[in-house]
Amino acid sequence: MTVTLARRSFVLPPERNAVAPPEARGLARDEVRLLVAGDGLTHARFRELPAHLRPGDLVVVNNSATLAAAVDGRMADGPIALHFATWLDDGGWVVEVRTTTRTPYPTDELSAGTTIRLPEGARATLREPWLPGGRRLWIADLTVDPRRLLEVYGYPITYSYVPQRWSASYHSTVFGRIPGSAEMPSAARPFTERLVLDLIAAGVGLAPITLHTGVSSPEAGEPPSPERFVVPDSTARAVNDAKAAGGRVIAVGTTVTRALESAADPAGRVHAASGWTELVLGADHPARAVDGLITGWHAPGASHLDLLVAVAGEATVHEAYSAALDTGYLWHEFGDSALLLRGR
Repeated sequence: MTVTLARRSFVLPPERNAVAPPEARGLARDEVRLLVAGDGLTHARFRELPAHLRPGDLVVVNNSATLAAAVDGRMADGPIALHFATWLDDGGWVVEVRTTTRTPYPTDELSAGTTIRLPEGARATLREPWLPGGRRLWIADLTVDPRRLLEVYGYPITYSYVPQRWSASYHSTVFGRIPGSAEMPSAARPFTERLVLDLIAAGVGLAPITLHTGVSSPEAGEPPSPERFVVPDSTARAVNDAKAAGGRVIAVGTTVTRALESAADPAGRVHAASGWTELVLGADHPARAVDGLITGWHAPGASHLDLLVAVAGEATVHEAYSAALDTGYLWHEFGDSALLLRGR
């Protein structure tokens, strides 16, 4: 199977889309497949992760919990789905308008002043595009606090490759404590409480960051939008101490990688930090603090592939994706996993 990561280009057969959680396939969360890539390739199950780490390694996790961030609404020409990405300090919210079939709404039909009717008579009015040059994400002003609407009427954001709607529990992770993510920090989905204990028993440390995910652009492959994050002082110290002692820092997902690298200085030392990150990693901006990451499999064209290369190197990521395509791994948030370690 040909994989050209420089252009993030490969063919993903439709049957490789994980269309339902592994539980629907008769698997426990930690029974999904795990491909370990670094000094060679190893095929395993996720629950075997401790065997592929070393005592003294530090696993950094995202404790952001997933919101039920989609709500049904109506515009003048019919029903839509409104995705809530994040909140702004001035009271506005960043939103994305989608069709009821979960495909992008035509951006040329959106403009400042467009009104969206929501449950209980609430309204969202589009103010202006959020990012320069973009029209997918808009700042909206709402007549009510949308958090209450989400609690009552919200459902988890999914895309067209997942045809069935699954309850919020399927979009949660064992580490989620602080509500704020529009989409599940899905690299952590295969972790279970037992696996966490197995890691600790194996001498592997764990530390949290918080990064509230925005809404992705699976069709357009846009780079990640600005996201809120916190790297606490305790985690910064744990990262620096692990590296000083010869351990590796393993990020659980692109969210953790982005947060840690946003808090790292040019020498790779991590400092406590919080706020918004606009960092985009790639071959021309390699990771300085993160030595490996646990991740799901990203779609062709996804900007996340650049981040994987920034951590593990082009050769390792190319080898891993080629092997995954050739041996039946499943893609997306309900699919299989990889442990990508900094390449040779």
